[in-house]
Amino acid sequence: MTIAIYPGSFDPITNGHLDILKSGAEIFDKVIIAVSFNTNKKGFLPVNIRTKLIQESTKDIPNIEVDFFEGLTVDYARKKGANVLLRGLRTSFDFEYEMQLSQTNHALFKDIKTVFLITKPEYNYISSSCVREILLNKGDISDFVPEPVCKYLKENY
Repeated sequence: MTIAIYPGSFDPITNGHLDILKSGAEIFDKVIIAVSFNTNKKGFLPVNIRTKLIQESTKDIPNIEVDFFEGLTVDYARKKGANVLLRGLRTSFDFEYEMQLSQTNHALFKDIKTVFLITKPEYNYISSSCVREILLNKGDISDFVPEPVCKYLKENY
């Protein structure tokens, strides 16, 4: 069984994230979407809310698990028995950053492989930070996030 970890802050999860996740679920036996958090940083949404919204947004994908972790991604991957990290790319700028991260992770855990998936063109411009900015300025985020996320954000912000 090939287990892939899809790590990120997902603050909030976007339709671009879901696009990568769905593609990963078609390739790997199991994909763990792992919400990273740092107790020294304050995120936009609390980790438990992010996790709940991701679970609601992915309930129709059978081989997905949603979890959260703190610390190094490679340590979490070892703990979960995963040897693949799944990462999404939108632009060439993402590639530069992700390549460096991939090489660092490999230096820390020789058995880990990083698989890059490219989002569909209609998701290239979507990011969690853009969604937060639009939301906080009373804009419509419904095209950018899954329905459960949109509903929660509209009700609470």
